[in-house]
Amino acid sequence: MTKPRVALAVGIICISIFPILVKLNLSPGLISAFYRMVIASAIIVPYVIITKQFKVASRKSFWLSVICGVVFGLDVGVWNIAIQQSTATQATLLTNLSPVWVGIGAFLFLKDKPKQNFWTGTVVAILGMALLVGFDLFLNLDFNLAFIFGILSGMLYAVYMLTSKRVLGEMEVLTFMTVSLLSSVVALGVLSYAVGEPFSGFSNAGWLVLVIQGVVCQLLAWLLISFATKHMRATRVSVSLLGQGVLASILAWWLLDEQISLQMIIGGFVLLFGIRLTFYEKPFFKIKK
Repeated sequence: MTKPRVALAVGIICISIFPILVKLNLSPGLISAFYRMVIASAIIVPYVIITKQFKVASRKSFWLSVICGVVFGLDVGVWNIAIQQSTATQATLLTNLSPVWVGIGAFLFLKDKPKQNFWTGTVVAILGMALLVGFDLFLNLDFNLAFIFGILSGMLYAVYMLTSKRVLGEMEVLTFMTVSLLSSVVALGVLSYAVGEPFSGFSNAGWLVLVIQGVVCQLLAWLLISFATKHMRATRVSVSLLGQGVLASILAWWLLDEQISLQMIIGGFVLLFGIRLTFYEKPFFKIKK
């Protein structure tokens, strides 16, 4: 299990720089997500064709991979917008509520219902989120677009993690990545065109950032994370990915001079701790009969 864990650690580092690149605002959020997928696809598609590693196990796994690609593309798109309209720290931490949405989905639709610890962790996570964005926001119900998109990103991310784990049980990583990436390209391309996003006219720095996003934050990062997902429990991967929130916050403070108050720091750690609680197996409280 050493290789999957190393792959996961490196993958987390690769995606942690993504919010910083997006926050530079060198290209619109949706089109940034589109080119992230296009550049990654331009590398992986020729490789799998030349090496003959494109092998689809079944039609069901193929279409589930397509769904993964569309969901992940939308996830990245709304996350980009959330980052650009708020802070890299807030958007990343709100996205990390995805394990909570997984638990709610399991409670509503699956036979294996969440245990007591899930609900305990959910309450703690919501408290952390309130500290992070400020209690006034909740009292006034003043949820702006960035906040809503941050939450939506976490929901889409949860759907992607659950579905990709199932697909990777019967499909190789390179094939899955190829199908999902191309699906993301089509979905984001159509959406970007529909809302009138510009497909060109960026500065040299803007194109460089897009290339870094495509090669490092998408291709390299998600090849490694998908490899880890295939060989590890999805819950462990999901919890480990929470580390990107802390790394992104540190990088945002260091590189972007984002102001991080003591309340935000406390709120962020409470939120992450709450999510971590949802994965403990043994109950914290035992009621004696």
